[in-house]
Amino acid sequence: MLPNWFNKWNRENPKDVFGPGILVGALGGAVFVAIMIVAWGQPYATDSLQTGPRGTGMSVPEFKAELAIPDPDIAELIEDEPYIPEAGDALAKDIYENVQVLGDVTEDNFNRVMAAMTRWVAPEEGCAYCHGDGDVETYGEDTLYTKVVARRMIQMTQNINENWDGHVNANKEVGVTCMTCHRGQNVPSDIWFKVTPVNASTAGWSSNQNRVTPLSQYSSLPSDALEKYLVDGEVIGVHSLESRSDEDITDPDVAGIQNAERTYALMNYVSNSLGVNCVFCHNTRAFYDPEQVTPQWGTESLGIGMVQEMNTEYLIPLGDTYPENRLGHLHGDAPKAACKTCHKGYQQPLQGTNVIQYWPELATTGTPVYE
Repeated sequence: MLPNWFNKWNRENPKDVFGPGILVGALGGAVFVAIMIVAWGQPYATDSLQTGPRGTGMSVPEFKAELAIPDPDIAELIEDEPYIPEAGDALAKDIYENVQVLGDVTEDNFNRVMAAMTRWVAPEEGCAYCHGDGDVETYGEDTLYTKVVARRMIQMTQNINENWDGHVNANKEVGVTCMTCHRGQNVPSDIWFKVTPVNASTAGWSSNQNRVTPLSQYSSLPSDALEKYLVDGEVIGVHSLESRSDEDITDPDVAGIQNAERTYALMNYVSNSLGVNCVFCHNTRAFYDPEQVTPQWGTESLGIGMVQEMNTEYLIPLGDTYPENRLGHLHGDAPKAACKTCHKGYQQPLQGTNVIQYWPELATTGTPVYE
């Protein structure tokens, strides 16, 4: 069909037609994929939470795909309507021995809360985790440390719900229960113990840093930030903004470079605990100015105060109650809480699910309010 001269020329000048064909096909495929992404939506699209004035870059972006994934622990929450008390209902303190908390709760509601606590804290061990393997008649005894600790944790939970509403319920009613931290485990994840000094062979400030630890977020920042700020209550701050300042850095009220590094360590911890970045609380043009922060800054400040109280008033004093295997392996200190113990990487624990609605007994140190 073709002229002889053309066939001869093709034989003498062979060409690779497959390479250009593959290239054209790949380009065509890429164009098709791009068209589909535009038409059907970007699978890796992000959604931004505006935390400050528009146009200032104060937003926290997250992948929509991640936002759509629920915290798997939400499925383990218990929905159990309380029994509305009626006149003449027997109270727990009148039925059972040694009821030091929840005594003014009716017997039915008391047992309902106890059953829930078992699922929240010891689903495999059951009631025996706190009460031992004896008969029901022995349940009033404080033989096991777990029962003593559980009693104190109920008081801590009631205190959080009653006195730290500004942090826990800053956006809406959420509350906390044992499930907020324990998630079906005897010991909550993301508790912490003292680990300093981490470089004992070196004297001075370097004894607190330059070795990665979970408490420093695996950075070379100081590993004692949680200890200093969430237990000792030291003032969080960085060094002076003045050039050539003549302030005495040995003065405990003067922030030096060590305080700045500790502050950065704490801020890294908070960011990772909540799954946010700096502008969730701060205006990047003026980190130091409390008049230019976001509303979340106030919520977080209350959270820091709340954790300080949890540690100093409730958790650390239990150090003499715990057995040795529950204490820190370096200093023998009691387990302590911090932001991640509750938040687990989310802006709100359990993604803002109202966990207290069915448990008014844990919402107040006084008489529960049933609706």
